Amino acid sequence: MTTETIISIFLGIGLSASVGFRVFVPLFALSLAAYFNVWELNESWEWIGSLTAVITLGVATLVEVFAYYIPYIDNALDSIAIPLAAIAGTAVMVSTVADLSPVITWALAIIAGGGTAAAVAGSSGATRLASTATTGGIANPVVSTIETGTSVVVSILSVFAPIIAFVLVIIILYIIFRLYKKIDQVSLKFP
Repeated sequence: MTTETIISIFLGIGLSASVGFRVFVPLFALSLAAYFNVWELNESWEWIGSLTAVITLGVATLVEVFAYYIPYIDNALDSIAIPLAAIAGTAVMVSTVADLSPVITWALAIIAGGGTAAAVAGSSGATRLASTATTGGIANPVVSTIETGTSVVVSILSVFAPIIAFVLVIIILYIIFRLYKKIDQVSLKFP
């Protein structure tokens, strides 16, 4: 496995984690990176670097980001976010991984890409649900801002510093694991 392949895997995992917070932010970042020749995509995914894709994904990103600030719409979006994130995370991983056989690429994309995106999206949805339940939705814009900011930061790091983005994803996944463990312990005390 070459250094380029490892870096491409780190890029894919970083963008997949970002997809878990906002589906279109990392796709837009990847589209911009391909359009400006910062990152080269697999042949079948080169279309994502077209001007049409940049504009379409840019508009979709803006709509998604603003929709998360609308009460009730934010929770509705979370209900479809996990499957969409899993699909987008898989697609991002497939588009970025270089120099691996198709079988390994797809297995990695489904497990690391889709799995990471789904885990992050699931915890994100649970956070918003808890925010809605405890604050009546008043704190949801704060949650949305943090999620969008995290998605933007991880997306940018993924494109320009994939190793740092990968380390950040490990930290995010650890925090999610600790959060779920804490929630599980509380639920055992109060069945």
